[in-house]
Amino acid sequence: MSEPKLQNKNNKISLAEVAKAAGVSKMTASRVLRDEGGFSEKTRAKVMAEVERLGYFPNRLATVFAGDKKSTFIGVSIPDLGNEVFTHVLEGIDRKLASFNHQTVLGMTQHVQSEEENWIETVLSWQPAGLILTGRAHSPRAIQILKGANVPLVEIWDLNSSPVDMCVGLNHFDSGYDMGRFLLTKGYTRFGYVGTSHDAANAATSRLNGYAKAIQDGGGKLTRQLCLNDIPGFYPGFYGTEQLLSSDPHVEVSLYQNENMAVGAVHFCQAQQISIPGDIGIAGWGELPIASVLPYRLTTVHVNHLRIGQLAAEKLLLKVNGDSATPVSDVGFQLVPGDTV
Repeated sequence: MSEPKLQNKNNKISLAEVAKAAGVSKMTASRVLRDEGGFSEKTRAKVMAEVERLGYFPNRLATVFAGDKKSTFIGVSIPDLGNEVFTHVLEGIDRKLASFNHQTVLGMTQHVQSEEENWIETVLSWQPAGLILTGRAHSPRAIQILKGANVPLVEIWDLNSSPVDMCVGLNHFDSGYDMGRFLLTKGYTRFGYVGTSHDAANAATSRLNGYAKAIQDGGGKLTRQLCLNDIPGFYPGFYGTEQLLSSDPHVEVSLYQNENMAVGAVHFCQAQQISIPGDIGIAGWGELPIASVLPYRLTTVHVNHLRIGQLAAEKLLLKVNGDSATPVSDVGFQLVPGDTV
């Protein structure tokens, strides 16, 4: 009898084809792949040899839907991959989940609640073991869906004292307030801010609000704030600084939405021979690796992005396994004085 021909790699091999090639029933082949017992070692060897030869990949999603196995999928939503902050958080999540044989199903919501709501509906239809969502603001319908889904959930990034289920994050308002208060102690009175467009529920908005409140409380003045229609990266920090100083050349110090933007500001000032901090002070946020290329230390706020992701995954896995987990975890932040203010 001739052997079944290897199919083109673009054609999916079925379990029935594997069973036929091995000379066993489809049920027996399924039991071998699930290691359920009830078959001989010789049968197992024949089935596995055909799995290898034919290049068969089990449909694990179908197995979950059939109720034969617990899901290993974890849905994780982040705003976007263009912001390096979230790639570090995602790395922490994925490392921890992978070490316990769970897979990340990634979604990007662009800080748009309707996008998040649609993604939640889609990923829940795949019966995930749990969800990790970035941010604390969700549409009313999304909250209703999440509460009815009966799956473990961790909200990350922006600390929430009353989460839907669990939360891991930091107080962004306080981090902005502490930076503003610190800059006031350096004698600055005219302040600027450069960031990107974001809605009122965004963590960056909380930081800006904290920064502005500290300046107001300390008798200073936030004379110019720019929210650019761009991603918070190096180049927007570069041209944003040009716009800032063109619109208000008397700004004495400016906070930037993140480290990448602050480094862009430093390079603009160097190109224009603007002294730092003599002519203008520059402060960043997040302490990202890009700052290591500067010849001096940037004044910033340190946040352990990797730890946020790891802790979120740890808490979720505890719940997935039926254990309890602390509802709210504050990872905190640390103001790091540098040479740029």
